[in-house]
Amino acid sequence: MNFEIISTNHAPAAVGPYSQAVRCNDMLYCSGQIPLDPKTNQIVAGDTGAQTKQVMENLKAVLAAAGIGFENVVMTTIYLTDLGDFMVVNKIYEEYFEKNHYPARVTVEVSKLPKDARVEISMIAKLPS
Repeated sequence: MNFEIISTNHAPAAVGPYSQAVRCNDMLYCSGQIPLDPKTNQIVAGDTGAQTKQVMENLKAVLAAAGIGFENVVMTTIYLTDLGDFMVVNKIYEEYFEKNHYPARVTVEVSKLPKDARVEISMIAKLPS
């Protein structure tokens, strides 16, 4: 088994005992990202839309650190503290993927997220052979 920790300063540092991402063989497992500004390590100001954009930018940076992009993502999990925000999150999320190349996805409402974030997203991606 080939195992490598992926890390970048362009995304927030882990706030616990985990890695931003782990490459295992030809798969990349990205830990959940919350809307932390990587420069300040604080939740970005604004509504759920602003938070979702920051989460996606954080994930974009992690994917880039592994040498790939959103076109390689095969699965995502979205955690929301209010499922009423689904349409706002969905609209921003969609902007990061090419049409007809959407990954599989799960979206769930949770009672609370770290640092009182409104959204968290994790991803699994396939690395090129």
